[in-house]
Amino acid sequence: MDKKDTQLVEIIGRNRLVNELLAAGIEVAEPLRDRGIDLIAYIDIDDEVEKFTAIPIQMKASSTRAFTINRKYEKFLPNLVIAFVWGVLSTDGHEQVTYALTQAESLKIADEMGYSQSASWTEGGLYTVTRPSPKLIQLLEPYQMSSLAWREKIIRLSRASQ
Repeated sequence: MDKKDTQLVEIIGRNRLVNELLAAGIEVAEPLRDRGIDLIAYIDIDDEVEKFTAIPIQMKASSTRAFTINRKYEKFLPNLVIAFVWGVLSTDGHEQVTYALTQAESLKIADEMGYSQSASWTEGGLYTVTRPSPKLIQLLEPYQMSSLAWREKIIRLSRASQ
C-alpha cells in the first residue's frame, strides 16, 4: 500500500487505543455520533474508584507522528483527553506509541514550543506538527501511556472534575 488509507488508520488506531484502555482495566464506550468525542473511557466502582468515573477522549491516529492543538476542543474542558496514537500501520520504522494530554497540557507544550505564537494558532485556532522535533518528543514523554499511566490519568481527571 503506497498511500495510507486514512479511514483504515483511524479504525486501527481506535482499536489499538481501545485495547490499551481495556488492558488497563478501563471500560470503553463509543458515541454513536462524532461530535468531538471519539471514545468515553470509564471505570466502574472498584478498589481505586468509589463511584462511576468517565472521561471523554478525542483520538488523533497517525501512521507516522503528528501533534495537533485545536481550539475547538476547548468546549470540552477541563477533562477531555486528546490521545495521539502514532505509528499506526507504520512501514517506515515509526514507533507505535500513544500520548494522552488534556487541552491544557497540550497548550502548555504549544507555549513551550512557540506554536501558540504562530498565526496558524492565533488566527485560525489550529496548529499541527507532522515532523516532531526532539524537543517536542521530550516534552511529550511524561504523557506516554502505559496501562498504569492510563488508569492514573483517568482517575486523576475524574477526581479533579468532581
